[in-house]
Parts: sequence; C-alpha cells; structure tokens
Amino acid sequence: MLVHDEVRTALAEGRAVVALESTIISHGLPRPDNARLAREFEGAVRNGGAVPATVAVIDGQARVGLDDAALDRLANDEDAVKVSVRELAAVTARDGVGSTTVASTAHLAALAGITVFATGGLGGVHRGAQATFDESADLTTLSRTGVLVVCAGVKSILDVGATLERLETLGVGVLGYRTERFPGFYLADSGHDLGWRVDSAEEVATILAARERVGTTGLGLVLANPITPADALDRDLHDRLLESGLAAAERDRVHGKDVTPYLLDWFHRESGGESLRANVALVRSNARLAAEVASAYAEQVSAGSS
Repeated sequence: MLVHDEVRTALAEGRAVVALESTIISHGLPRPDNARLAREFEGAVRNGGAVPATVAVIDGQARVGLDDAALDRLANDEDAVKVSVRELAAVTARDGVGSTTVASTAHLAALAGITVFATGGLGGVHRGAQATFDESADLTTLSRTGVLVVCAGVKSILDVGATLERLETLGVGVLGYRTERFPGFYLADSGHDLGWRVDSAEEVATILAARERVGTTGLGLVLANPITPADALDRDLHDRLLESGLAAAERDRVHGKDVTPYLLDWFHRESGGESLRANVALVRSNARLAAEVASAYAEQVSAGSS
C-alpha cells in the first residue's frame, strides 16, 4: 500500500486527514466532469481544514491519496473496476485499476491510520434481501473497522429500515447530524427515526474519543448528514423514478451488485440530470463536514496527549 507523502506527513504530525472513496469517480460521475468534480471534493476537504486522501488501486497498488496523474488515470480508464474488500487481492495481483467502495475505502483507510472518511451514500440491505440475501459488504466491514463514515444516509433505492436494523445488530452506531431522522440520500428524510443526534463537529469528535474508554474502537460509526432542502430531489419525482427504475431493472433482469449502478443511471437519465446535481451537492457537503470532524478530533487527541 502506498500512502501519499502529504497524507503520510499529516498523519505523522497528528493533523486531520479525510479519506474519500473513489467509486463515484469511475462509476458515479460522467466523463469528463468526473476528474474535475473529484478535485472539487478534495478541495471541500481542504476548505474544512483537513488533508484529502482519495483511495484507489492503480496498476495493482493500493493507494491512499492520489497525485494528479493517478486521479486522471482513474477518471479516464474505462477498464477500471469497482473494488470492494473481497476483490482487493485479485485486482492487486493482476495489476489492475480499481475504484474503492465504502467497504474497501474503510479497510484501507484504517490500515493507513485514518479515522474519518466521506462518501455519498452508504450501501445497505437490498429490497427483497429476505429471498436473495443481497446485502452490501459496507455493513459487515464497518462492524470490524473502526472508522467514522460521513454520508447522506443510505441510497433510497435500498431497504432503509432493514439496513438500520442490520447496523444495530452489527454494533455500528448511527448519529444524525442536526437531525433526528435518518437521511435518504437524494431526500433529507427517509422516514425512519434515529436515536442519537449531534449538533457540532466537536460533539462527534468527543464521541470518537470516548470509544477508547469503552473499548469500541474496532467498531465503525455512521454520521448521517442530510442533503439540504435546496439540493434534495422533489419527493414526488423521486418516488416516480424509484418505482419505474425498479420495474425496469426487473424487466432487464438486473440483479445483485448491478442493481445500484443501474438505478443510479436510471435516476440520472430520467431526472434530466437533477439526481446527479443532488449527488454532487451531498458529496461536497459530506466532504466538508468530515474535514470539520477530523480537525476537531485531531485537536482533541492532541490536547489529550499533551
């Protein structure tokens, strides 16, 4: 694993670092805008006072922090594959290029010593999972990886209620950022209550620090940051697109891990780009919040050790 020099130095000096997943670069955003937007997300982290560390696999090497050449390579390589934890060894052994999911980003970030990372939406339990057992590896990875994931909830195309139940079973805490309701990715409210609300980055940092005292540093945490009302999709439009997209996926016999990218593409095309606009806005917001949390946490760690 190669840790970028800037990231390595920041970690050694106890400064704030935020990991960023890269699936959105190769699979979630259209070319050629994806490279520009990826740099915007990194810029949002810097504006929040932290060092960005975009995670990916380039020519068989897991990287934590990308230089310009590596980021452009990932953004423009049509053969780049989506890499979760189970694919990491195969992709690296074959010198492949891969973009990391929430699960593999969490895994590699933790190995590098990064506590906070930002993404768009968390993976979860798929609709109909009681028959298919289709559940994202994001959930089980967080149950054994002590990172904080800042996200806009889970993608609304999933079974949100079942996902929250699985997170509870797996021991993964969920905090609502200035909300008592779990966000629904394109929507600020998924319709599900949350048990814990936090109102500042400092409060989140205090919770992160408290894990040391109770021995839960090996468990992940989810910080659910709702999309702003101005950026959210119209709920009626969202519901129509979800219904038609699920029907189209069934018609086209799309199953398993292919369902999520299929439905996200459906939303993008059928909404006239509105869903893409919302996606970019929520990732930018999550990156900035993650940086604020990482900065507050670094300050608390520094104060505690002095």
